[in-house]
Amino acid sequence: MTLFEKIWDKHVVKTIDGGPSVFYIDTHFIHEVTSPQAFNGLNARGIKVFRPKQVVATADHNVPTLNQHLPIKEELSRLQVEALKKNCAEHGIELYGLGHPYQGIVHVIGPELGFTQPGMTMVCGDSHTSTHGAFGSIAFGIGTSEVEMVLATQCLMQSKPKLMRINVEGTLNEGVVSKDIVLYILSKISASGATGYAVEFAGSAIRALSMEARMTICNMSIEMGARCGMIAPDETTFEYVKGRKFAPQGKEWEEKLAYWKTLYTDKDAKFDAEVNIDAADIEPMITYGTNPGMGVGVTGHVPALNEIDEKEKPSFQKAIGYMGLEAGANIKGTKVDYVFIGSCTNSRIEDLRMVASFVKGKHKAKDVEVWIVPGSKQVEKQAIEEGIDKIFEEAGFMLRQPGCSACLGMNEDKIPAGKYCISTSNRNFEGRQGPNARTFLASPLTAALAAITGEVGDIREELKFKSQN
Repeated sequence: MTLFEKIWDKHVVKTIDGGPSVFYIDTHFIHEVTSPQAFNGLNARGIKVFRPKQVVATADHNVPTLNQHLPIKEELSRLQVEALKKNCAEHGIELYGLGHPYQGIVHVIGPELGFTQPGMTMVCGDSHTSTHGAFGSIAFGIGTSEVEMVLATQCLMQSKPKLMRINVEGTLNEGVVSKDIVLYILSKISASGATGYAVEFAGSAIRALSMEARMTICNMSIEMGARCGMIAPDETTFEYVKGRKFAPQGKEWEEKLAYWKTLYTDKDAKFDAEVNIDAADIEPMITYGTNPGMGVGVTGHVPALNEIDEKEKPSFQKAIGYMGLEAGANIKGTKVDYVFIGSCTNSRIEDLRMVASFVKGKHKAKDVEVWIVPGSKQVEKQAIEEGIDKIFEEAGFMLRQPGCSACLGMNEDKIPAGKYCISTSNRNFEGRQGPNARTFLASPLTAALAAITGEVGDIREELKFKSQN
């Protein structure tokens, strides 16, 4: 059996002939955007939340990242956050809201608090729930009507997806990190290349990654069209989970650990599709278009028209027109106006450490605005304790407060129309970071370099210069 099948079979309550399965959900994450309508549905039917102890709530999408002690300025955002407070109080759900030491982006706090564990099924009304699959769990986003279904029954109706394995073998080159791996995969298979599949990421390059790096990869599996992304748990996983606030303790830990060690794909297991990647082929990546699959190495160029399939030309031309780029143009040297380092993809402590280690002793370009947004209060606290905030301050950056921030134009942190932002987030859709904002997706290292130089560059050149001096 594959890793996916082992977990799937354990959670199927009932299979309907010729139809979907009744699928049990271990942990349900909720936030302020997709939960209000679901609670309204429950209230209209006079139904209480079935298992409130298995629901984890936080406020993240609509929260400001400055002056969180003050009332939220944007009315819709304020109403959604207030609705979440009210609904959690009425239904007995623990809420990690503004002011709580555990508040943060839902896909950051789940793992850091120990809610996310191998072998689990996890859902949230948020597409990037796939992040939690880095622990060897089945985790996926759901719609608002499904949020209501899980709140009411702790189950969902689900059809089993096809299975794909993406193997990344070998050693990464200097300056290449997990975000580059996933952007490279996307550039090869496209933003629809894994549609209908549950994807397992495997291979020596994946096994060599830290848990936080693995989360970055699984976070963006949804950008390939995948139902979910997974990585088999191993000693790196177990060490990360051990001792966290809501992780198993004592005898329960030993029992869980014994089960977790059975969660791997058997050698004779079959996948519907396999993709093989050589880690040595990956260079620092950046997107040029309006979906995450439109990416190239930073030394590459926007494709020329003769490199694009005839049927893809209209959408390609629309995308580069929106981005204000020319077909065939080099990406390197493109000026940027904003740098955003944050989101559920790259806002963990390792990301902030990576950026701080590079920018220490440097200062940002004068015409670039830099937003550093930690993924949680715990990440913020750790960054302050380690003096990372001071390094950022000296570089002309500002460590803001936790939230989804400029990943999406749903709060106060929007990129102005026509401006270029190099972002560590997961989506570069038209208007994603604000009406008519233009987004380049990249790794924290590539974003940090742009903050210092004011343009897209190759981090490897900087690292080579540093090693020579």
